[in-house]
Amino acid sequence: MENPLVLSSQLNSASRVKTLCKIMKSLNREGAKPDTGNRSLEKRNRLSYSHKSELHPNMNFDKFEQLAKASSETPETVKKWAESFDQLISHKDGLDAFRTFLKSEFSEENIEFWLACEDLKKTKSAAKIASKAQRIYSEFIQADAPQEINIDFNTRDRIMQAISKPTLNCFDDAQKLIYNLMVKDSFPRFLKSEAYKELVNKELKRSQKRWLPFL
Repeated sequence: MENPLVLSSQLNSASRVKTLCKIMKSLNREGAKPDTGNRSLEKRNRLSYSHKSELHPNMNFDKFEQLAKASSETPETVKKWAESFDQLISHKDGLDAFRTFLKSEFSEENIEFWLACEDLKKTKSAAKIASKAQRIYSEFIQADAPQEINIDFNTRDRIMQAISKPTLNCFDDAQKLIYNLMVKDSFPRFLKSEAYKELVNKELKRSQKRWLPFL
């Protein structure tokens, strides 16, 4: 006779695997739909990257493989990544996966700028606020910056005027623009990417081996 505790554990595990299977089916259906997003937004996002090389379809896929193997997230957590951008970037594995995706599209400056602004807001020392703000300006804002972000003239101009006396919130307008750009443009494409589907698929297989070894 089956031990009730063992049977209960197997049923709960099977439920977790079933949940992840539903995610995969949903992702496959979404991937088959035509892209009906805002074309002007996508064009705007790519203007600052026109000098860079075209994306190779297999670029950084090995990195996604490594992330999938190292991930310790549960199927429930992976599902939350698909439901919310904030959920995705609040988990280390999710943030790493999204960073890798942006690198494959040559737009990693967006998440790096956003994270730098978040770090600035936690700073207490006036001297460190000034140095961090100057670094953010030099790295992401000024003309021909190494990781120049794509923002409008007025927003950039306001930052240029404020950088001489920086505050914790001097990049707020630019940060909000970049955040919205990632939410509306990069995040949906990340969820439709083959690399993300591969991450989910590997988590499914890991769950099957861990909880249902008899399959």
